[in-house]
Amino acid sequence: MIKKLLVANRGEIAGRIFRACRELNVTTVAVYSDIDADAPWVRMADEAYPLNGATATETYLNQSKLFAVCDRAGVDAIHPGYGFLSENADFATACAAHSIKFVGPSPQAMEAMGSKARAREIARQVGVPIIPGVDGKHLSDAELLAAANRLGYPVLIKASAGGGGKGMRVVNSAETFHDALQAARREALSSFGNDHIILEKYFTWIYHVEVQILGDEYGNVVHLFERECSIQRRHQKIIEETPSPFISDVLRSEMTNAATKLARAVGYASAGTVEFMVTPEQKYYLLEMNTRLQVEHPITELVTGIDIAAWQIRVAAGESLSFTQDSIQQRGHAIECRIYAEDPANNFLPSIGTVALYKPPSGPSIRVDDGIETGSAVSPYYDPMLAKVVAWGTDRTEAVRKMVAALKETVVLGVTTNIPYLLAILHDPQFLRGDTSTNYLNEVFAKWQPEQRVDDDTWLLAAALEALQGGERRRMISADDGSPLPDPWDEMPAWRNV
Repeated sequence: MIKKLLVANRGEIAGRIFRACRELNVTTVAVYSDIDADAPWVRMADEAYPLNGATATETYLNQSKLFAVCDRAGVDAIHPGYGFLSENADFATACAAHSIKFVGPSPQAMEAMGSKARAREIARQVGVPIIPGVDGKHLSDAELLAAANRLGYPVLIKASAGGGGKGMRVVNSAETFHDALQAARREALSSFGNDHIILEKYFTWIYHVEVQILGDEYGNVVHLFERECSIQRRHQKIIEETPSPFISDVLRSEMTNAATKLARAVGYASAGTVEFMVTPEQKYYLLEMNTRLQVEHPITELVTGIDIAAWQIRVAAGESLSFTQDSIQQRGHAIECRIYAEDPANNFLPSIGTVALYKPPSGPSIRVDDGIETGSAVSPYYDPMLAKVVAWGTDRTEAVRKMVAALKETVVLGVTTNIPYLLAILHDPQFLRGDTSTNYLNEVFAKWQPEQRVDDDTWLLAAALEALQGGERRRMISADDGSPLPDPWDEMPAWRNV
């Protein structure tokens, strides 16, 4: 029922959705900023259109530009990916007003669960445990300070809308509360257009475990088990795995049941993730629900064999789930490592520049979702994640071993990356024991330094190699008059597309 789909996003997630559409025989449309004009994921789409601008506000967040492209291209569906407009209920409503299917949950479900404050209340009503805290929507700064004093420090201030660590501040004393509150509100307003915050008790030693759920328009809701996501820097995940090495089978059953109960309570129809905080005593509390596809969805796909991205599209097209909870099984163990252009030894400062050489790993149990190639620009305008490397094994030991080999095989030159940092984590005894809380990196790797850095001569050599091999890159888009551009293989007589 969906014939032509526009992906209102960029990078590796745009490429992931294009692949799913290709398998479903759905025509694809890419949109791109000036920075992304030559990106490899743009060439993956059947059609591509410029958004004319550099910043996210000018481009991927600009709804009027997106709908103008929809009208021009004649699309009947939009997939928002993650981030940007993916959890914007107003955008989902606007899609319906333009007679365009929004590949995601209904605006009502998004409003219910996209707000951390409202999600807390719904969870309380259906008996899902919630973290002690207060909704700050109608409270003054003085009232919030008083609430923080009652909860006891440390406390967490976090944006009610959005995620990804934006609009979050940990406060350790009453003296620093006011400045942290104002900073969290400013960041929340800038990132999500909403400065609504909630206040919660902050636990210094917890595990972050999330449950993948999938629902359709006919009331069917299933879970696809859990993911362990405790290894985080600045509240953003960098390593995820499934199944969790920490939780018990009893807790797994309780949490997955709670997640599906919460989804049913709001009539959820799409892919979504219910995130929980787990204490060392195996008590769990709701953190939030992400009403979108998660960055780490590949590991769940590998252990269940279910294409979550494709099922998002199929559900949006009106299909019912073709499987039941009893038919879903976990097979083996999968780990994902996020490769960022950043310097872990320098407070994770983003590394801006040009990728002089990129060679991803390969292998029968290795999956790479990426949005770069040799010559790609890493700009300051977007998140610095370059790629996701995923490894599958029959058990956790095998998966870790394969991930280590894959990261050692990965080459990214021209910008600083976190690959040495990831390898250090994968070799750490505490990680190998499967006992890594959300504070693990701060405690074990706070003073981490790489054993060696790539010198400038290596970068120059890689750049010279690219100049010899690459040549000028061309954008695979239709001309303004609608006529197709020449086939690039016709312009390279030494090569054949066989």
